[in-house]
Amino acid sequence: MKRNSRLSLALHTLGHMAGDPERMQTSSDIADHAGTNPVVVRRVLGKLRNAGLLASEKGHAGGWRLARSPHDITLADVYLALDESLIATSGDDTVSDCSVEHILQRKVASVMQDVERNLIEQLARTTIAEVSGTKDPAH
Repeated sequence: MKRNSRLSLALHTLGHMAGDPERMQTSSDIADHAGTNPVVVRRVLGKLRNAGLLASEKGHAGGWRLARSPHDITLADVYLALDESLIATSGDDTVSDCSVEHILQRKVASVMQDVERNLIEQLARTTIAEVSGTKDPAH
């Protein structure tokens, strides 16, 4: 996974947050740690907040923290919250008269949808707690 991707930033940040889920972390602190800009952090974390994965508070003592247990957040939850696809799709919307090209595009699109579905199923099998090494309090 590219180090500068939004998914990488989100997973890395949530992984660190899993170690101390109640601690508030500022966008600036997260950005410094991740080597990116606080604006980028706020955009990414805002999507996670909208999906119910993070909570945010404004003000002097404000910041970001997990809204759910790291044992209840899967990598698929994060992936879907970002509403971006890692699977390349055809961005070429040009109309062709070639019947072979039409069939090919439909078939490739179908395969890519299957790959995307499989990716999400695989990501759903792993929680943020697992990738951060956070122990399950029930065990």
